[in-house]
Amino acid sequence: MPNDKIIQHNVSNDEIIVREMTNDEQAERDAEVAAFAEAKAIKQAKADEDAQAKAELLERLGITADEAKLLLA
Repeated sequence: MPNDKIIQHNVSNDEIIVREMTNDEQAERDAEVAAFAEAKAIKQAKADEDAQAKAELLERLGITADEAKLLLA
């Protein structure tokens, strides 16, 4: 599979160069994409966990989310 492309724009002469990433550049980009996806998954898992904990607390208290908001107002 070919590597992704890089577009370089030289503003002094308005030249645009499109080239394929080197293997090192591609490996670095792939690692960054994987790290971003992992961070996003961790963030989503935390949000899901927090929502579940909130729902369980509201259930134990016997109130709705709207009623809980009134308590904080």
